[in-house]
Amino acid sequence: MPKQQFNTSHTTSGQGLLWLFGAILAIQGFGSAITEAGWNTSFGVAGLLRAAHVPEWGTLLVGCAGAALLATAARHRYAKGRARRRP
Repeated sequence: MPKQQFNTSHTTSGQGLLWLFGAILAIQGFGSAITEAGWNTSFGVAGLLRAAHVPEWGTLLVGCAGAALLATAARHRYAKGRARRRP
């Protein structure tokens, strides 16, 4: 019986982009919220959102969007790993 071959790369370019954008949004969103709360200064996403007159909790939404993208990327990777182990 021929052995089935799998793609050796662990992530596709789309999967890698999910990880990248998720990390960027999570760091910018939560980091901006913490910085603004602790030092009363805004930078990055928080600065842009303040200029657009978005409420203070808007940066937390950006961080949550990043966390959701990271969770989606992790779920896809876990499902792909489980599919590989099945005979």
